[in-house]
Amino acid sequence: MRFLSQLIGYRRPVFNAPLQPEDPFVVVGDIHGCDGLLAQLLERVAMVPQCPDQLVFVGDYIDRGEHSAEVLFRLQALSQSTGAICLMGNHEQMMLDFLENPAKNGPRWLRYGGLQTLASFGLGHIAEAAPEETWQAARDDLRRAMGPELEFWIRSLPVYWRSGNMAVVHAGADPQVRLSEQERRSLLWGHPDFPKTPRRDGLWVIHGHTIVDRIAAEQGRIGIDTGAYATGRLSAAFVSAADVEILST
Repeated sequence: MRFLSQLIGYRRPVFNAPLQPEDPFVVVGDIHGCDGLLAQLLERVAMVPQCPDQLVFVGDYIDRGEHSAEVLFRLQALSQSTGAICLMGNHEQMMLDFLENPAKNGPRWLRYGGLQTLASFGLGHIAEAAPEETWQAARDDLRRAMGPELEFWIRSLPVYWRSGNMAVVHAGADPQVRLSEQERRSLLWGHPDFPKTPRRDGLWVIHGHTIVDRIAAEQGRIGIDTGAYATGRLSAAFVSAADVEILST
């Protein structure tokens, strides 16, 4: 376990708001189908002394890794049994777009890792040039494999969560706009000003989406996506008023 205040380069030269969550919580970075890493990380989190009850996941549970179906079913069960907060990521949104219009949105989703997600549900490869009826059949097969409860759960995922002056989103936020007024696309795909402009409202934003070599708190931003599918490293942050502690597989 590491404390962000002990990391080299930790500084708040402009943004100097204190950490003020209403209660401590743990937030987990992008999982991308790495169910084994998720199981390991949850075991580590459970062993933390005085571990908070509240778990928050930043989205991107599917694609790229080999076990997206297992991740989704695990998180669905966890949210129902413990009240864990699971946010929408842009990869979940791409899957929902595929379900709405498979021929139009399917090729793009598969290029972003949807092929691995289909395989995790026991479904085969689809050529980008496949006719519309093939894409529609693939959509119907995925719906049957997921089941209506899982699809409803994914559609119901929120796009942000807040505790005190700590906000958790998937990709980022427009620094000039209140959290409650953000465009959905900014929260799921990021905003061009987010990585370079500090917020002026004292709100810390914890996010995934963009892979970081090290987790650092800088200018009101804490990125926790450590590229699980590519690096074998899935990370979580234990957030309290005292500090932010880092756990990684």
